[in-house]
Amino acid sequence: MTTSSDSTKPSTVRIEPAILYFGTPVVLISTMNEDGTSNIAPMSSAFWLGWRCMLGLDASSKNTENLMRTGECVLNLPSPAQVAFVDRLARRTGSDPIPAAKQMRNYTHEKNKWEISGLTPMPSETVKPPRALECPVQMEGVLAATNGFMADDPAWKVGIKVFEVRIQRVHVHPELVMEGTSDRIDPDKWSPLIMSFQKFYGLAPGQVHSSRLGEIPEATYLSPDVARSRA
Repeated sequence: MTTSSDSTKPSTVRIEPAILYFGTPVVLISTMNEDGTSNIAPMSSAFWLGWRCMLGLDASSKNTENLMRTGECVLNLPSPAQVAFVDRLARRTGSDPIPAAKQMRNYTHEKNKWEISGLTPMPSETVKPPRALECPVQMEGVLAATNGFMADDPAWKVGIKVFEVRIQRVHVHPELVMEGTSDRIDPDKWSPLIMSFQKFYGLAPGQVHSSRLGEIPEATYLSPDVARSRA
């Protein structure tokens, strides 16, 4: 069904896709298990405001369980160069027994996620979960708030958790730092791995258009969390 009768304008069709994942960065979250080992798993329902990050996670996942218990995590951001590491973790879960929804999607239990992925764990400075050495961006975080999701649907509201995470440390590969600065990421050098409708993509090089927002000094967005992270 088209929604425009004017032939000079683009027409649309009404559709009902099962998911609306139009494209977000892939995040590899690491957390601590009860036995002192660590878990790492990919997700892509994430966005940032200042030094806060909102994460949407399956309530039955091992990372969700660990984050709620310990209040700590590391958010590792891979680039397209690390896509093979990420894909080795797909359809694997640290939960045992495997949750019913993941059984339906043919997930398998895997305790040794780091070994399977090929990623290298390295110590964090402010939290116990390790960072992933190969990821160009690694952010240590603590849980600030836990929120429900789909509260208006009795069947689904228990299936997803939304977490607000406060970042405490930001580690990046040195080549990402903008020349002449010490605290800015050069967007021409950073290329996130993107998940769009369950498929991997990267960014095309270069800006598609100049940005008036880009003329605003980044320092004007500075939040109190940055000073707090130094304590």
